[in-house]
Amino acid sequence: MSAAPERALPLSDIRIVDLSRALAGPYATALLADLGAEIIKVEGISGGDSSRAWPPFDGEHSLYFDSTNRGKSSIAVDFYSPEGRDLLWKLAMSADALVENFRPGVMAKMGLDPDALREANPGLVIASVTGFGATGPLANAAGLDQVAQGMSGLMSVTGADPDHVFRVGVPIIDMVSGIYTALGVAAALAGRSRTGAGAEVSTSLLEAGLSLATFQGQRFLSTGEVPVPQGNSHPVLSPYGVFRTADIPVIIAVGNEKQWRQLCALLGDPGLADHPDYADGSLRRANRDALTAALESRLKTQAGEHWLTALRSAAIPAGPIFTYEQAFDDAQVRSLGMVTTVQRSDGTDLPLLRGPLSVDRQRPAIRKAPPALGEDTQDVLVGLGLGEEAIAALVEAGAVAVPVRVGASA
Repeated sequence: MSAAPERALPLSDIRIVDLSRALAGPYATALLADLGAEIIKVEGISGGDSSRAWPPFDGEHSLYFDSTNRGKSSIAVDFYSPEGRDLLWKLAMSADALVENFRPGVMAKMGLDPDALREANPGLVIASVTGFGATGPLANAAGLDQVAQGMSGLMSVTGADPDHVFRVGVPIIDMVSGIYTALGVAAALAGRSRTGAGAEVSTSLLEAGLSLATFQGQRFLSTGEVPVPQGNSHPVLSPYGVFRTADIPVIIAVGNEKQWRQLCALLGDPGLADHPDYADGSLRRANRDALTAALESRLKTQAGEHWLTALRSAAIPAGPIFTYEQAFDDAQVRSLGMVTTVQRSDGTDLPLLRGPLSVDRQRPAIRKAPPALGEDTQDVLVGLGLGEEAIAALVEAGAVAVPVRVGASA
């Protein structure tokens, strides 16, 4: 019996022109590529996406760039030459969506005024990511992830205490901005299927950062209480955080009274559940330090793996603190097939994380390795209907760059 054919992915007939660089926009288009969209990454002819120059490196390859540019084709264009601008316009006219993260007004200076684009291509979805939003005193200021982490309040609740605050260890606001952008594009395309009209969707690093406030922000808005860092403890629940065992720290997350009683019984002290200092969630939070000491005195009698097995058997959420080396070697992570080795156009291998969203139980495949700068220029131009002479003229004018094909004759 032959295998059933794979179902088409939700965005398999969608073309997206990606004018973004660094992380927020590329993260968005990587997610859209996972869902089947054709992503044409348009890069400046000199150096391309700025993240190509950012460490860490594998030989000449930026792993920063590689981490967010799976599944895309790259075309290298001189954005400011007349021929280059004409080509950008043609690409936008061929697209279902366009993603950019320039400062407000830059698109118009490039000859890609959003109003003009949508007048010429009414179904076009235009997605923008800025640093601080389209209005306000900082609308034209440059914004980066850590700046937004600081200004949004996120850093103020991350760290050991109010005098020792930290940035999150990955560019979390860039990533969340990318997720929101991908969601906005998908929503606008769904709306277009009903109305035929495209839309402009936008977010900013600052807005995305503020959106992460959730209950911490609501806490201030409703009560006036300013949240402070709680280290590795949950800000409002206890016991919920990192606890020492005989050898390793473990994370234990007690979210309700049933789990609290199960934890006390598992630790061999069921009476602790009714101790007057810990009898309800508010008391456990108020007496967090004493409770932590009481729990750790019992946890230190056994190794961490013993407790993790027992906690999971009791349906109490628990886990270790892994390095990335340990995380990628974990049996659960391996079972998810998160890492795939792909081959770059120069023949080098690249172990790469796949996207996180499965469709119809089908894990997203990495359909194309992160591209070299301008790797697909010729193919994209041919797809736009340009012949050999027209392409040669663009190359001669310096409007595009076409890399020499491996094995091509001189």
